[in-house]
Amino acid sequence: MNLADIGIRLTVAAVIGCMIGLNRFAHHRFIGVRTLGLVSLGAAALVVAALETGRGSDQLAAASRIIQGFVTGIGFIGAGVIVQGERGHKVHGLTTAATVWVSAVAGILCGLGAWRVATIVTVLVGVVLLAGGPIEKLLIRRYVSDVEGEHPDSQKGATSE
Repeated sequence: MNLADIGIRLTVAAVIGCMIGLNRFAHHRFIGVRTLGLVSLGAAALVVAALETGRGSDQLAAASRIIQGFVTGIGFIGAGVIVQGERGHKVHGLTTAATVWVSAVAGILCGLGAWRVATIVTVLVGVVLLAGGPIEKLLIRRYVSDVEGEHPDSQKGATSE
C-alpha cells in the first residue's frame, strides 16, 4: 500500500467519524466530533498497520485479530456513556454508545479499503440518526401509555374491554 492510499484510508475514516459526531454534538451529547473522529481514525490506523506489517495469511490473521479486539474493546467505551436514570426507569446514552461502536466499524471498513461498504454504512447511519428520533417520538405518542396507564388516544375514565 502506498503512502497516498494510507492517507486516504485514514483521512476518510476520520471524516466519517467526525460526521457521525456532528449529530451527537447537535444533540448536546458529551461525545461528539473529536471523540468519534478519533475512534474511527484509531480503528482505521490499527487495520492499516496490520495490513502494512503482515505478509500473506499472517497479514489477514493480524487484521482479523485487531478487528476482533477493537470491536470488543470499543464496547467498553460505549458502555461508559450509558447512564441509568433515577429509580432505574429510564436509560440514557444508548444511541451515543451505538455511534461509538459504528464509528469504529466505519474506521475498520476504511482501513480495509472497503469503500462501498463504508459509504453505505455512512449513509445509513446518517438516515438512522436523522430520521430515527422523529420516528421514535411519533411511535411513542401513538402507542406508548401515559403515566396513568392510559393509551394517548383514549378518553379519561373510559374503560377498555
